[in-house]
Amino acid sequence: MANQPNQPSESHSFNLAEVDAAIAATQFANHLNYIFTTTSTNDLALKAALAGARSGVWIAGQQIAGRGRGAHLWHSPADAGLYMTALVAPAIPMQTALNLSFRVAIAVQSAIVAVTGLERPRQIDIRWPNDLILNGRKCGGILIDTASNPASSTQPATLRYAVIGIGINVNQTAFPPELDTVATSLLRELSPSAPLRREPLAAAILIALDTELRCLSTNNQQLTKNNLSQYSTWLSGKRVRVEARDPAPNQPSASYTGTTAGLNPSGFLLVRDDDGQLRTVLSGGLREP
Repeated sequence: MANQPNQPSESHSFNLAEVDAAIAATQFANHLNYIFTTTSTNDLALKAALAGARSGVWIAGQQIAGRGRGAHLWHSPADAGLYMTALVAPAIPMQTALNLSFRVAIAVQSAIVAVTGLERPRQIDIRWPNDLILNGRKCGGILIDTASNPASSTQPATLRYAVIGIGINVNQTAFPPELDTVATSLLRELSPSAPLRREPLAAAILIALDTELRCLSTNNQQLTKNNLSQYSTWLSGKRVRVEARDPAPNQPSASYTGTTAGLNPSGFLLVRDDDGQLRTVLSGGLREP
């Protein structure tokens, strides 16, 4: 049975059993938790990971301290969005785990397409590595925390666990003023006759994420090497501003503009800056200049 620590009331309705039934063939089946209100679902998953757990999914009706990348907060009003974190521990080298953000983004994008019928990447796009862009505005984000097992004399460092936080704006009709021009929701863009149900989207994401994790575990990197244009318009030929939090020693500038030039063999984005230098984006994110 799925773990449901708080039985939803009519005002806090989320059918966890429906999601669990839909994901029966995945690694996440019987590992679901629903919480009315929490600081952050990532906090719950990280606490479980530190206590020794290596699997689980936490879904919240509301987050009071939802986190985005860096110091950013994730706007998480009650019952409006899908706020979910998966704890996973695939047996993969840390070098392979570098592709995790983009793999998760592909899974979320695939799920949104399956549930809504939106077209990718024209309508639902991935802004490398972990933002979901709907008709030019951000509708979702991914935040991943990882821990590693140290390398030995014969084995490379491996992934100990990954805490995969996913936030999707589903039924928001308004945002704080500082976000209103850059954020949107599925409800805003699709204009359905009634609020969208979150359960089908949650199930579709977990099914797609299970598929992507299996690809990583079998070292199938095809999704990040070929046909990238079907997932994202941001990977090649896109004018961008790179906001890097941890630039490499030979790339001291934390922010610069240039044109995207695909991915390197490790799955990192390449950007040819305005001085003609080909740079590797090791951290941070992209914006339009």
